[in-house]
Amino acid sequence: MASINEVHHVSAESLKEATTTSGSPWQPLRLRVFRMLWIATVVSNIGSWMNDVAMNWTMLTLSADPLSVAMIQAASSLPMFLFALPSGVMADIVDRRKYLIFSQVWTLLAACGLTVLSLTGHVTPGVLLVAAFLMSTGAAMSSPPFQAIVPDLVRKQDLGAAIALNSLGINISRAIGPALGGLILSFAGAWVVFALNAVSVLGVAWVLYRWKTEPSVQRLPPEHFFSAVRAGGRYVHAAPVLRNVLVRTVAFFLFASAAWSLLPLVARRELGLGPGGYGIMLACIGVGAIFGAVTLPRLRKHLNPDRLMVLASVMFAVAMLALAFVRHFWLLNVFEFMTGFSWIAVLTTLNLGAQRSAAKWVKARALAIYLTVFFGSMTAGSALWGQLASHYGIAVSLSVATLGMLLGCTAVLRWRLDKDPDLNLDASVENHIAPEIDVHHSRGPVMVSYEYLIKAEDAHAFTVCMQDMRRVRRRGGALSWSVYEDILKPGIFVETFLVGSWVEHLRQEERYTMNDRKIEHRVQQYHQGESRPEVRYLVAPV
Repeated sequence: MASINEVHHVSAESLKEATTTSGSPWQPLRLRVFRMLWIATVVSNIGSWMNDVAMNWTMLTLSADPLSVAMIQAASSLPMFLFALPSGVMADIVDRRKYLIFSQVWTLLAACGLTVLSLTGHVTPGVLLVAAFLMSTGAAMSSPPFQAIVPDLVRKQDLGAAIALNSLGINISRAIGPALGGLILSFAGAWVVFALNAVSVLGVAWVLYRWKTEPSVQRLPPEHFFSAVRAGGRYVHAAPVLRNVLVRTVAFFLFASAAWSLLPLVARRELGLGPGGYGIMLACIGVGAIFGAVTLPRLRKHLNPDRLMVLASVMFAVAMLALAFVRHFWLLNVFEFMTGFSWIAVLTTLNLGAQRSAAKWVKARALAIYLTVFFGSMTAGSALWGQLASHYGIAVSLSVATLGMLLGCTAVLRWRLDKDPDLNLDASVENHIAPEIDVHHSRGPVMVSYEYLIKAEDAHAFTVCMQDMRRVRRRGGALSWSVYEDILKPGIFVETFLVGSWVEHLRQEERYTMNDRKIEHRVQQYHQGESRPEVRYLVAPV
């Protein structure tokens, strides 16, 4: 088992190669490991999109009920909701490379099983739902660690370019996969598509197998699973920027899920298309997303994240309304192009927000919570819009989703993505202040107190500033926090917080970021003592 803060190192040769052409949007591809993973992931995603087309179309041939078709989307989203957080925790406390390999083997076995059942004619609606669930479980296991390792593969200044390249890769596969899947489905049958998807997984598994990592040396033992889950939850609760990202995620994807879950029904029942035509519609979405990935850097120079989100949400709402009422194939594909463009704009904006609001020590868990909210919204929305379409029709369901998305845009008024634009969550370079004393790691709980001497005229400003300090302590693992004024000694303020054990306090000190230290320095500027605030450690008796 690797330590909690395992680092996946980029080779010195690769870094030297990367620094020669700084500033290029293709810069991350000059790093060998990133490049190989990127190519293998694009191939694997092409297989996944082919597989999605085959599964949706096979379900349409088995059942024309809108709810059954929408449940394929729900079955694909549910594992992300259920397992993304546990996967993120595992990715923070075990060897990420081995964990990623395990997830690829899981997906390969599920894809092979579906291939065999399809070839032998044993596919039923229930089999399709179970297969979608199992393959999406593999994706749920791999998504948090894949996203978390991106900052370790590239330099900090290239992180935005790396995320954009990953998004571009996803949408290149979105443009190629559906059309190719529809073509193969028309001429060779569903089992061939399922088999090709299984083969596409092997590339990622091979790159991960060949990738050699060097774990960093840690002086503290790794966290236990459930304590790591609680630490991730406390971090999110005390991280305002990340909370805003999560609210905006629900406000968009709960309604956007209607377009994905009902698109197969529009293609077959309303337009009378075959698998090839359905693949073309999905390819148009992919082309729009590629165009969006290429043009987004320019748009971000003129639009902040909130304006870009609102613009993209309105475009997506217009495209959903067109999906409800436009029945001309090529005209509708113009709106599907808009769907792809707006989808990638929202997805990359929220992903960047989640990445920048998560410290390194908790990044996989924070991103897993983001994915949980994302796919939970998609799962709930798919079931909701499918049920609504079953009772009132596709057009009504899409119209209600359109109205909901437009109302969801008002979330920008309170939950802004551009909050704290100068947020710096790099690890603090200052020395740890926890004393080296002979205390067993398991001793606890531990109450830590700091005593400040504050001028009377600064008392109010100090207590306001301490609210930021409260979030720092809570993000680092404090179970509770409070600040008191000594009524017998005016000007004496005592900050106290409780952690579960001595080792949890040691971890808390290691988790300080540059932003946390900046807040701490701002608080200590109010302190009038000749030395630093006095600190005490109170440990529960044995």
